[in-house]
Amino acid sequence: MVTIQSLLDSADLPDSPSASLDAELLLASALGKSRSYLRTWPEREPSAEQQAAFAAMLERRRAGEPVAYILGQQGFWSLDLEVAPHTLIPRPDTELLVETALELLPATPLRALDLGTGTGAIALALASERPGWRVTGVDRVEEAVALAERNRQRLKLSNAEFRPSQWFSALAGERYRLIVSNPPYIAADDRHLGEGDVRFEPASALVSGADGLDDIRQIIGAAPGYLHAGGWLLLEHGYDQAEAVRALLVAAGFVAVESRRDLGGHQRISLGQWPA
Repeated sequence: MVTIQSLLDSADLPDSPSASLDAELLLASALGKSRSYLRTWPEREPSAEQQAAFAAMLERRRAGEPVAYILGQQGFWSLDLEVAPHTLIPRPDTELLVETALELLPATPLRALDLGTGTGAIALALASERPGWRVTGVDRVEEAVALAERNRQRLKLSNAEFRPSQWFSALAGERYRLIVSNPPYIAADDRHLGEGDVRFEPASALVSGADGLDDIRQIIGAAPGYLHAGGWLLLEHGYDQAEAVRALLVAAGFVAVESRRDLGGHQRISLGQWPA
């Protein structure tokens, strides 16, 4: 007899750092149930079709494919988002951008911009917390813009919008009180590009030149032309890039420059204010 518990016990994911969680998420999806169902009814017998679906998902995970891509969804902030292989998978550390933006700026109406929006995670999190804000997310990949728009529609967030744009290229004449971005920031020769989930994520959303800072340089250089006086620029970057990013912000004329630490204690974002 094949039960929910026996399927979980026999799930073999030797290369996953979160094997038990992965197996539970995949089996719950195959059953069309929640993870709590697995614990409540471990003796239930899945159908042959459900067992086959679970087995196929396990094979994809054994090959290294991220669970988020297999399931087609990922949680971020308080939102459940559709994800796809042409976008990065939203990660908990990126929530620091959202937390910091909400801390720095009031709930009163303002315009905010999310550069390289991907799934729309940052833009939609901000829009969900600040109904008075008008949040625009842009991405150079049209499939990403369409995905972000599907997430917006499903979440019914009318104060967000998504457009195709290579950074600021389609935003001439527009200004914002807040610009946020989780841009590519990995060096082209970084060994981590061949490890773990990032092997399956789009390289164009990860790699940014020899030192990983090409896109950050471009954003910092152009951002003053799109910020109101007193507006803020917030950037996610690599764990060892904070000092370099702060120097770029200062050189560009930003004030109140600082970095903040992520859940692992690394300086993960840097920010600056355009002088009033």
